[in-house]
Amino acid sequence: MVNIKKELWLFISAFGIMFAVLSWLQESNLILLNQTSSLKGLCALFTGSVLYIAFRKNL
Repeated sequence: MVNIKKELWLFISAFGIMFAVLSWLQESNLILLNQTSSLKGLCALFTGSVLYIAFRKNL
């Protein structure tokens, strides 16, 4: 049986991790994103989904 709360927590955590990484890259000027752009959120959603899929079976 799938624990929905655990899966949701893992997905939100993966999104948060990738958002933090993208924010760090943006502050370091390693990626060029506008401060008011929602592109970082969409990128975090996509890369967080990849992170979630890659590591959810290991947890």
